[in-house]
Amino acid sequence: MGRCPCFGSRKKGKGKNDQEDEKNLKSVGSTVSVSGRSLVDIIWFDTERRSEATTAENTDISNKAQIFTFRELATATKNFRDETFIGQGGFGTVYKGKLGSTGQAVAVKRLDTTGFQGEKEFLVEVLMLSLLHHPNLVSMIGYCAEGDQRLLVYEYMPMGSLESHLHDLLPDNEPLDWNTRMRIAVGAARGLNYLHHEAEPSVIYRDLKSSNILLDEGFYPKLSDFGLAKFGPTGDQSYVATRVMGTHGYCAPEYATTGKLTMRSDIYSFGVVLLELITGRRAYDETRAHDKHLVDWARPLFRDKGNFRKLVDPHLQGHYPISGLRMALEMARMCLREDPRLRPSAGDIVLALDYLSSKKYVPKASEIVSPGEMEHDESPNETTMILVKDSLREQALAEAKQWGETWREKRKQSGQNSPEEIIRR
Repeated sequence: MGRCPCFGSRKKGKGKNDQEDEKNLKSVGSTVSVSGRSLVDIIWFDTERRSEATTAENTDISNKAQIFTFRELATATKNFRDETFIGQGGFGTVYKGKLGSTGQAVAVKRLDTTGFQGEKEFLVEVLMLSLLHHPNLVSMIGYCAEGDQRLLVYEYMPMGSLESHLHDLLPDNEPLDWNTRMRIAVGAARGLNYLHHEAEPSVIYRDLKSSNILLDEGFYPKLSDFGLAKFGPTGDQSYVATRVMGTHGYCAPEYATTGKLTMRSDIYSFGVVLLELITGRRAYDETRAHDKHLVDWARPLFRDKGNFRKLVDPHLQGHYPISGLRMALEMARMCLREDPRLRPSAGDIVLALDYLSSKKYVPKASEIVSPGEMEHDESPNETTMILVKDSLREQALAEAKQWGETWREKRKQSGQNSPEEIIRR
């Protein structure tokens, strides 16, 4: 699914911010080809002007990003043969490669630089991945900016994308079980929380979708593809004004109509991904005659818990906890609120999903959910998350946060490992 304006048409021409970005990026690109200085060094100079809050430990970026020659990457990918093809990105093609110097398996993204957007994505992604480091973000190994070639080299994710496991499942592969889906959800939320609240300067992802969540061994999730990312607002600003870019079905409605980008725009996109994990349906499916948009299809079903079973991916075959499903659906519904001010923060989502993913579901024949079973409450203690009245939903989120905090404190006292540490084993 390629990038495009999220809804309707977009006015032609560039806004003030985009014109300034284009001017700066073109200047950076020309400097690279003339002076031979490190691309990251040059971008870092511009970044320091944007934010003086960046920590000193991130300033030595040039030592972290390796510069490759085009010949090295052509050799690594067997001259970009079809047999090494992994997938098609928004502005380039991704190949699997093996570095001759170390033997390390890598993913090599060769960008289409025929238009300005490909060049811009290259520069932005080198900048972002050089500054940002977190277990739930894909790591950049290096890049190539030789002549008119623009290539990015990442760590290789052997399990592919979340999209492939939800929507393009091969006949020999098993569908994701409930526990794995919740682990992926909380891992993606951790990565998003890092971008919003821990990175300096803060970052708005702007392209959160199932195809950009890559999976390492054990289905450990990592966010990827930061070519559309933006630094968060500074000073008294509450939003970033920019062109509307993204993927159909994932864009927050207020961003699509106004071009005002906020962290809550990312939260809406996360809600769509969480709904994909629960339902197994695409965010936007043009092959369907009706209900092409996942959110539009799900909203009416949210209103009655008796309909919740209709929202569950048939591939789960009834193997899911009723209370866990209700909590996950309530979190998705909160993220998808039309008023962005009422959406939870990424930190709130992490707390709630941490608790949810800690409650491992062990399927038993007697516990397979059958039609009509959703109409009955399982436990008054665990189903308080699902409240029909809008005025009580904030209380539900507060309970989820309290559960998460209490669970973390007990785990700390007992010396247990976190779910993240367990997954990594």
